Amino acid sequence: MINKIVIHNYKIFDDFNLELNQDLNIIVGDNETGKSTLLEATHLALTKRLNGRFIESEFSPYLFNNKSVSQFLDALKSDHKPAPPEIFIELYFDDNPDLASFRGSNNSLREDQIGIRLEIVFDEDFKEDYEKLLVDPADINLIPIEYYKVNWRTFADNPINSPRGIPINPSFVDATTIRLQSGTDYYLQNIINNELEVNERVALNVAYRKLKEEFAKENSISAINKRLTESKGLVTDKQLSVAIDLSQKASWESNIVPHLDDLPFQFAGKGEQSSLKIMLALDKKVDDTNIVLIEEPENHLSYTRMNVLINKIKEKCADKQIIIATHSSFVLNKLGLNKLILVRNGRESRFKNLPDDTQQYFKKLSGYDTLRLILTKKALLVEGPSDELIVQKAYLNKHKKLPIEDGIDVINVRGLSFLRFLEIAKELEIEVAVVTDNDGNHAHKVEEKYKNYVSLPKIGIFYDKDDSAKTLETQIVKCNEINILNKILGQSYKDKAQLSEYMQENKTECALKLFDTQEKFEIPKYIQNAVE
Repeated sequence: MINKIVIHNYKIFDDFNLELNQDLNIIVGDNETGKSTLLEATHLALTKRLNGRFIESEFSPYLFNNKSVSQFLDALKSDHKPAPPEIFIELYFDDNPDLASFRGSNNSLREDQIGIRLEIVFDEDFKEDYEKLLVDPADINLIPIEYYKVNWRTFADNPINSPRGIPINPSFVDATTIRLQSGTDYYLQNIINNELEVNERVALNVAYRKLKEEFAKENSISAINKRLTESKGLVTDKQLSVAIDLSQKASWESNIVPHLDDLPFQFAGKGEQSSLKIMLALDKKVDDTNIVLIEEPENHLSYTRMNVLINKIKEKCADKQIIIATHSSFVLNKLGLNKLILVRNGRESRFKNLPDDTQQYFKKLSGYDTLRLILTKKALLVEGPSDELIVQKAYLNKHKKLPIEDGIDVINVRGLSFLRFLEIAKELEIEVAVVTDNDGNHAHKVEEKYKNYVSLPKIGIFYDKDDSAKTLETQIVKCNEINILNKILGQSYKDKAQLSEYMQENKTECALKLFDTQEKFEIPKYIQNAVE
């Protein structure tokens, strides 16, 4: 298993150091934060392959971190002769007797560890050519990758000549893109290798060969070959005929394809293809696959199918190390917030002290959009859709735009879950404002409930202390003239108590009308304070 990854100058990562869990690792982050790159770099270091080909064939100046490229080009413009930037990816492994020969200090930390290092570095054989290039640095706009080489070595500084030299076999399943024929062949081969005994594979080969031989005996094929024989000399002096290739190279592996309910695999739905590929990777024997890398398993899957897949992932965690990149709160909640690794700005964060009961709460009630809170920089937490609309209206009134346009998420967490979400905010130091009713007893329902959070600098609890106005609707009625609200809501109440009752019975409908109206009305002060 991998216990640590170190990445230098590769794509978004300048200097990145990440310790991994031995079983499950759930990588989350906003777009362009490095989730996919982390999986890609891990697979690259284990296989020397990028996009299915050896890195030498995929090497590009755009693999370098932008910061290092800018520093290199700026140094050239300053008439310096900088050394070309380098890329390296290091994987540190557990103390395993099978990997004893990989132990050494050939790593950036200079530690006596077991591991491997893939590096893309300047090739000193091109030193003279490089110095000629520097004579006119104004012509250099990209890293001169023509002068680079790839080294793949163990921490003992021994070369690794092929992926077979590493007794760790990764499976990389990218559910965001489903390859067709090549992917079909690959996964069919996995089924055959894992499920069929040697004698069964031989029997399959023999049966396929007999099928091809029978092809030539068909009356229609015999007639065609007879006609071709009669044409001897027109095209070639040799006897021309048609037959299926019986050579070993054109064996059944490339011609037999898996079928799902009699439908060829490549014509099945993408969700079916995606989940089957992930299932096959998880079902491999541990001797064959130690590490499974999964890119966004939620792609193309319904919630019910995703639930089946997640249960399978949990079941198979015991003997494999799994690294998943996801955008799904459902996946995160079900697999466990304690396994979360948040990647942001080339750095990582994780939960260290999240209470067990909070983790179990979200596993059982996995519909909560926890990832929205985890990924946001600021959030307004409300307890219902009507509160969400009025809070957004307050923000719109003040800033002439919605909160989301300023990167502030308004999240309906449903009243009972406030404390659970605040545990997450506390751990990740996310700036949060809670907007809540006083429920007719602010001392107990609010102050006592949130006493552990009011002193935290990034968490604010906003409510009104008037216990006679215990809900949002009564608060709105309290601070507005009844004729204004009647006009907005299309009603004709004479009594505020009756109007308040009507609004409580029609919460969302009234909130929508208040949100859409161009009429001016007062929004309760505690909500305005939260927006502030």
